[in-house]
Amino acid sequence: MKRQVIALGGGGFSMEPDNLALDRYILSQSEEKEPRICFIPTASGDKPEYIRRFYEAFGRLTCKPCHLSLFEPLFQNLHDFVLEQDILYVGGGSTRNLLVLWQEWELDGIIAEAYQNGVILAGISAGANCWFEDGVTDPLNGPLYAIEGLGMLSGSICPHFDGEIKRRPAYLEAIGKGTMKEGYGVDDGAALHFVDEQLIHVICSRRNTPAYKISRQGVETFEEAIPAAYLD
Repeated sequence: MKRQVIALGGGGFSMEPDNLALDRYILSQSEEKEPRICFIPTASGDKPEYIRRFYEAFGRLTCKPCHLSLFEPLFQNLHDFVLEQDILYVGGGSTRNLLVLWQEWELDGIIAEAYQNGVILAGISAGANCWFEDGVTDPLNGPLYAIEGLGMLSGSICPHFDGEIKRRPAYLEAIGKGTMKEGYGVDDGAALHFVDEQLIHVICSRRNTPAYKISRQGVETFEEAIPAAYLD
């Protein structure tokens, strides 16, 4: 059973409500004709508007949408609810808050089990950070810093690589200093698709939107553009 992670640097329904190309791509990776996709908005504090926009977008697509709230739980058994899904789609917000709450609810371990059982993991921003060993997070009115993720994927990621002015320089500096592992800078509108922990595709919803492999030699960092397949 193959393991899949689709990590969005930005885009999707929450940033491009009139362009659901990345969301359609996520659904297309399931073998189910009408996949069960569960939105997990923990990182935003389960903002009602964010949840509403998810249902509005995925209600237009061929799927069975639902959401998982840790603030107003509707499930009877968290483990069974998660394992019943075909896709878990994690929203953006605070990566730190997401990880703390998941650990408190033991949701991190449940998601790891779901991943091993073939449930597709997807997410944007904080929902991309969480799958890697390291991610870049930005506290309110503070400098960006590295945060440990769940480590399903090795290395690091920087979402919004081109979309937020502080992201790229902070990420490159952290890799250059060795405080973050080498990894990927992912522009808004681009996504990385991993199968069995190997990067197999880079896709984008905006033309000429690549991702970047970031490596280090000594204190020097190097960016290698990875061309992305444009999703019409």
